[in-house]
Amino acid sequence: MALLPNPSSYYETGSSFVILYLILLVLAHTASSAVLVGLKQHHKTHPFTKSLSIETNKTTCNLFIGNWVRDDTYQTYQSSSCPIIDSQFNCQVYGRPDTDYLKYRWKPMDCELPSFNGLDFLKKMQGKTVMFVGDSLGRNQWESLICMISTAVPNSPTQMHGPDPLYTFKFLEYGVSVLFYRAPYLVDIDTVQGKRILELDDISGNANAWKGVDVLSFNSGHWWIHKGSLQGWDYVESGGTLYEDMNRIVAFERGLKTWASWVDNNIDPTKTRIFFQGISPTHYNPTEWNSAARNCYGETTPLSGGTYPGPYPDQMKVVQGVLGDMRTPVYLLDITTLSLLRKDGHPSIYSPDHSADCSHWCLPGLPDTWNQLFYTSLFF
Repeated sequence: MALLPNPSSYYETGSSFVILYLILLVLAHTASSAVLVGLKQHHKTHPFTKSLSIETNKTTCNLFIGNWVRDDTYQTYQSSSCPIIDSQFNCQVYGRPDTDYLKYRWKPMDCELPSFNGLDFLKKMQGKTVMFVGDSLGRNQWESLICMISTAVPNSPTQMHGPDPLYTFKFLEYGVSVLFYRAPYLVDIDTVQGKRILELDDISGNANAWKGVDVLSFNSGHWWIHKGSLQGWDYVESGGTLYEDMNRIVAFERGLKTWASWVDNNIDPTKTRIFFQGISPTHYNPTEWNSAARNCYGETTPLSGGTYPGPYPDQMKVVQGVLGDMRTPVYLLDITTLSLLRKDGHPSIYSPDHSADCSHWCLPGLPDTWNQLFYTSLFF
C-alpha cells in the first residue's frame, strides 16, 4: 500500500476551501486503514525516540495495541530454506503437524503494519551492523531476522562465524552484519575459585563488544528467575557483598540499572539506535487462559481480542521503570502483550529432546512479527 499524501500538498493546488474541506473529510474517513502518514518527516526531526507512534489522519496508532487476525494469504519463509534455524526452534522439521500458527498476522488497532522488505532493510542498513544482545529469546529474534532477509536475496553471498558468545552473520554484497552476543544477564559473570559470581555492578567485560555498533537490541529477564540446575550463577555480588541468593526481581533491577548507566555513559544516540525488547512470556500454566491442558502443547490458535487473562510479567515492570529513568533514548519494542496472546506459537514437544518448551518460539513464527515491528520502528 502506498503512503497517504501529505495533506499540505493540497494547499498548493489553488483549489477552493470547499474542495479542500471535502478531501480532508474523505481522508479522515479512511484514517483507520491508513499506513504510516508523516513518519519520514517525523524521523527527520526526531530520529531517536523512546516510543514510536504511526500517525494516521487525526489518529495515533500504537503498534503494540491490537489483536491477531487470521490471514491465509500471510506469507513467510520455509524453515527448510533457512539453515541457520536452531533445532530447538525448528518445529516443522521436528514433526509439528499443524501450520495454522503461521496464518495469523498482528493488526494494530488503528493502522496496518508495513510488510517486511528484506531488500529494503539491506539497502537502508548498507555498511552497518545490527547486534542483538541477551539470552536465547534474543537469539530467537536474531535467527528470524536473518531468515526474513535471506528470503529476499536467496542468491546473495553470506558468511557466518562465531565463536560463543559472539555470532556474526554477514550479507557480503551489502556490507550488512547481523550479530548476536550471548549475555543472558547483560551484566558480567566472573569465575572465582570455580564459583560463578553474578556481578550486579559490573558490565565492562560484556559491554566492550557492543561499542561501535549502529543498532543495538537488548533483552533480558528470563534467566534472573531460574533456580536449581537452570541457575546460571553460584553467588551474587552487589555493593561489594556476596550473597548466596536474593530477591530475583531486586537483582534484575540492580543489574538492569548497571546496564542503563553504561548506555547513558557510553552511547552516542546520534550514532547508535538502542532498542530493548519487552519480556517474552512463557505459557506453562494453562489456567491463565482457562484451559485444562498441561501446558502449551496442542495449542493451535491465539487468544482472541487484545488482552491476556493471566498475569503480566513482573520483569516487565522493572524494564519500564529503568528505561523511563534513562537519559539516552531507548526504544521499547513492547512485544509482551501481543506475545502473551500467542499460546500457540511455542515449540512444545516439537524439538530434538521432545521437552515441553513453552518458552521459546517456533521459526518461522512469532519472532517474525517482532522483526516486522523492529523494521517499522527503525525505518518509518
